[in-house]
Formats: sequence, C-alpha cells, structure tokens
Amino acid sequence: MIAYLDGTLAYKDPALAIMDVSGVGYEVRISLATYSKLPAEGEKAKIYTYQHIKEDIQALYGFLDPNEKVLFMLLISVSGIGPGTGIVMVSSMGVGAIRQAIIQEDVRSIQSIKGVGPKTAQRVVLELKDKLRKDELLAKAGIDTVPLARAHNTNRSEALAALVTLGFARSAAEKTLETIQHRHGNDLSVEELIKFALKSN
Repeated sequence: MIAYLDGTLAYKDPALAIMDVSGVGYEVRISLATYSKLPAEGEKAKIYTYQHIKEDIQALYGFLDPNEKVLFMLLISVSGIGPGTGIVMVSSMGVGAIRQAIIQEDVRSIQSIKGVGPKTAQRVVLELKDKLRKDELLAKAGIDTVPLARAHNTNRSEALAALVTLGFARSAAEKTLETIQHRHGNDLSVEELIKFALKSN
C-alpha cells in the first residue's frame, strides 16, 4: 500500500499528476482541489495516496490535504461508490461542502454530483452521517480525528485489496468487511480483518 509520495512534481493537469520519486514516475489521479494547490512543475511536493487494486487495473489517487483523503476513503467505503466516483465527488463539492451535506442529510446536493443517483446519495448520508457528526464533535473538542480515520480506512482498504488478490469478488469482500467492522469494531488490524473474512466464507 502506497500511503504517500514525497518527491518532485514532474507534470500536472486538472485530473492527473506525475510524481518523480527517486527517478520513478508515479501517475496519480487527483482532485481539482489538489490540482489548484499543487506547486509548479519541477518543485517538491508530498501527495497522500490511495492505491486502488483490481483484477485488471492498478491506480493511485492522490490528495495534498490528508482530510480530503480521509473523506475520499469514507466515500468509497459506501457500496456503489468506486474511486472514480469518489474523486468526482470531492472535485465537485469539496471536503467542507460534502461533509456538511452529509451531516445535514442534504441528499439532493449529493445527488446533484455527476454519477451519483438517488439511492447512492441516500446510502452516503445513511452510512456516513453519524461518523462525520462524531468527528465534528471531536474536532470541536480539540481532538484530531484525521490520523485515526486514516488508520482505520487504510486497514480496511489493505484488507480489501488482499481479499481481492486471494480471489474474493470485490463487492462480496466489501460487504464482508463492513459486517466484520459492525460486529467487532473499527480498530481491527489488517491481519484481523482478513482472518475474520476468511473464516466467514
């Protein structure tokens, strides 16, 4: 799992960046917010990444702001939202606007994003509103929720990638991991998530 890239920005456009890290060029799909904040080509940059692995594709998605990565990871944990739709969502509305729409249960705003239908928008609100409300309360109390969220979501993503590699269908693996976390909590390690998933089949 590639958590971040720290190197030189070799190329950028509104949807893509190429990061040169020790002579290796990594192609990263980016959000508009990240594009607008990237330095000039040839300058140093650090991009937080999510590595998406499927049977037929590997892709990196990158964000300058770790908060944007955390929200992206939450969005793609919802059934029906893949990384392509997730990057469109954070590009369309931005982190603050999406968080507020979810917390306020504004399904219409979420549904207005290209590629997000009414049922998917409702699932986003239903599955994420309590988590985001809790994070907002913790933030107001001065507790940083980003490292916690990043660790939890990274574990789930790594477990999902491993299960797909082991031959699980992605949709089945996502449902299994969701069930395990509902049953056992969100603090399980990657190894524990995989072991529970293997036992459940």
